[in-house]
Amino acid sequence: MRAIRSVIRRQYARLVDQAGQQTEGLTVPSEGWIATLRKALGMSAPTLARRMEITKAAIYQAERMERDGGVTLDRMDRIAQAMGGRFVYAIVPNESVDQMMQAQARNKAEAIVKRAGAQMALEKQALTPEQMEEEIARIAGELVRELPRDFWEMP
Repeated sequence: MRAIRSVIRRQYARLVDQAGQQTEGLTVPSEGWIATLRKALGMSAPTLARRMEITKAAIYQAERMERDGGVTLDRMDRIAQAMGGRFVYAIVPNESVDQMMQAQARNKAEAIVKRAGAQMALEKQALTPEQMEEEIARIAGELVRELPRDFWEMP
């Protein structure tokens, strides 16, 4: 069962990583996508409004709401279609899913080793820096393989 979950998780990770690569360098224009595409097409707001069977005020409102971050995904999709485009929505990580998982596992492992190291130091059994690094790497590897329920909780 764990092997199946691991395969499924890796498939999701590939999808997310591919989306991140496809949107590399893509930024939202200062006027927003609605106004930018509309103007690139040479389409007036009244024309777009007629195509959508809404008022031109609704178009200007949607453009303003997009800039302010308040436009709905459904509205963006309908406007994109009315202009002959398609609306694409994605959440892409700043680094690969694997890098994010490795970093989290390392953070958790460091916290675990530091807690254990403090106790061991009290008992005069402190680990050397090399031993601590080996333990951190070992525990981080286990955490990535096992993915405990609290994996994303901060220690």
